[in-house]
Amino acid sequence: MKKLFFVMMTGLIMIACTEKNDNPFFQEFNTPYGAPPFEQIENRHFLPAFREGIKQQQAEIDAIANNSEVPTFENTIAALDYSGVLLNSVSSVFFNVNGTDTDDERRAIALEVSPLLSEHADNIYMNDNLFQRVQTLYNQRATLGLNAEQNRLLENYHRNFIRAGAALSDADKARMREINSALSTLQLTFSQNVLAEINAFQHFVTDESELAGLSEGVRQAAKESAAAAGREGAWLFTIQKSSFLPVLQYGENRDLRRILFTAFSKQGNNNNENDNKDIIKQIVSLRVERAQILGFESPSHFILEDRMAKNPETVMEFLDELWVPISAKVRVEAAELQAMLSQDLPGETLKPWDWWYYTEKLRLARYDLDEEELRAYFKMENVRQGSFDVASKLFGIKFEKMENMPIYHPDVEVFRVTNTDGSFIGILYTDYFPRAGKRPGAWMSSFRSQFKKDGVNIHPIITNVGNFTPPTAERPSLLTMSEVGTLYHELGHALHGLLSNVTYPSLAGTNTPIDFVELPSQIMEHWAFQPEVMKMYAFHYQTGEVISDELIERIQRSSTFNQGFEMTERLSTSYLDMAFHMRNTTEPIADVIAFERAELDRINLVPYIIPRWPSTYFNHAFSLMYASAYYSYTWSAVLDADAFEAFVETGNIFDKETGMRFRREILERGGSEDAMTMYINFRGREPISEPLMRNLGLK
Repeated sequence: MKKLFFVMMTGLIMIACTEKNDNPFFQEFNTPYGAPPFEQIENRHFLPAFREGIKQQQAEIDAIANNSEVPTFENTIAALDYSGVLLNSVSSVFFNVNGTDTDDERRAIALEVSPLLSEHADNIYMNDNLFQRVQTLYNQRATLGLNAEQNRLLENYHRNFIRAGAALSDADKARMREINSALSTLQLTFSQNVLAEINAFQHFVTDESELAGLSEGVRQAAKESAAAAGREGAWLFTIQKSSFLPVLQYGENRDLRRILFTAFSKQGNNNNENDNKDIIKQIVSLRVERAQILGFESPSHFILEDRMAKNPETVMEFLDELWVPISAKVRVEAAELQAMLSQDLPGETLKPWDWWYYTEKLRLARYDLDEEELRAYFKMENVRQGSFDVASKLFGIKFEKMENMPIYHPDVEVFRVTNTDGSFIGILYTDYFPRAGKRPGAWMSSFRSQFKKDGVNIHPIITNVGNFTPPTAERPSLLTMSEVGTLYHELGHALHGLLSNVTYPSLAGTNTPIDFVELPSQIMEHWAFQPEVMKMYAFHYQTGEVISDELIERIQRSSTFNQGFEMTERLSTSYLDMAFHMRNTTEPIADVIAFERAELDRINLVPYIIPRWPSTYFNHAFSLMYASAYYSYTWSAVLDADAFEAFVETGNIFDKETGMRFRREILERGGSEDAMTMYINFRGREPISEPLMRNLGLK
């Protein structure tokens, strides 16, 4: 359904009704490049704009469906794809600011509008007259003289109508409507509960001796957080990763590590008003019922039908192939950490809250590498500029910071993106620091997608969001190695949106199969720690000294360190996702935690590691669009490792010809062609797994 609500065309929203003149969504966005006028938009504007947007698009749909003319690509498929300007405008703004800067009123609006949008989507995709026009064109597609992009769009819409239930009986359509409405609310509530859990947890430390091992920067941030919470003289730790992860890595107080890790791992599982276990039961049962109404054995069979993997059997085979060597690797890593723990605490066994701490000790002992030492070279602004410079070298583009642009929060910065010849590409917003109103994680989204209409190229407005280590009163934002990689990752997604060069909105940018969409993001991570790249951005925040060759060499030598742990986190999460969505019975899961434990026991997950996203705060699977798709991060890792080899093989990781081919065949194409075809057009062959296995230290 996501492709129905593409982002606004131009921001030109004109409504004749004078009583609507004070609502920014009903007027032209009189801002640079048609960016949303955030300072004018109030919460009271959203619901009227949603309702009017639904009304307008429904009128457009009725006109298409009831058109007495013979169906053509232009009067049916193109008209459908270009419809809904106002609705797309308000949707893009609301859901972006609700994810990054929500409040009680916005949460209430989201709960009210989500079932309205679900009903509206059903009204479109279950419109029989409209479906018959799409079906007619689909049956005639070989004789219509369509180009490749038009044919792709027609096939997508036909598949989307079928998968939405357009061919079902009236009774089944009615039940599908009920299921979709219920899921829209449940999935949103799941996400809101996770954010509430994060905001609710606070752990104050009043004895400074409990902070042994923590850097001065971490202590200062905790002290400022406590002061902001009204507890002068204390130190506050939360389950925002930028707050608790340094404690897990460096905190000598094992009990403090246990408290924070336990709180993090029990999000949505505290038997309180934010508990997600019953919500998961309902979501899974409804997804099973929906899949079976549509003729599929399980949600996984339904979801994967139009992905690169095609079916759950392929996914499970893929996961199993990696799980065997990764399980062996992580057990070797665990034995090394247990040996270090036994020296400190004879008779004690390794626990999940010990892993990061002893990993850092081992990293220091083996490679003389201290991540706190590295952070001094990873000032956020420098890292971001380094990522921009990499994109410039590879893809022939430039980034220019813009002042006086409308923004929705003071943390937001805005950049104008152009080709090297000065021609305009689009706008990039960055929003990198955590706050109470922002959901966890990092992501890319858009306020407007790229497309073309009536000979005019509509330029994209893209946003990158993160929850990176924030600045304090005494020092700037200094990123961890993981945060550096994430910043590059999200810029890769942003480039996918910015460099899109398609005609139709629903094919733009990241509108690709979800097990392909991580290729443009994950390939960017390969540049982040290349020696020549670090020389471009890694300057000591106090002295300005560039990172030394000796320190770079230590980073390079440690590149496969702890990969067993990181891949075990990722793969166990993928197995968990598949277990929930390969269910073929609507009978509710009796006990969600027991179900999770049974699956992790089945794969023999080591007891000192938990999945990256346990089920009760697994937003990817139960709130976002990664249900039965978390495997895609690893699937795409095969693609990105092999694709990066194309640059390595030239002897120049900035080879311009290869970079421009990647831009032309991958980034510009969006979803306008088959994913594997696009990859082959870039690489000259299908991907191979050897580069990934080398990256993981398995070959």
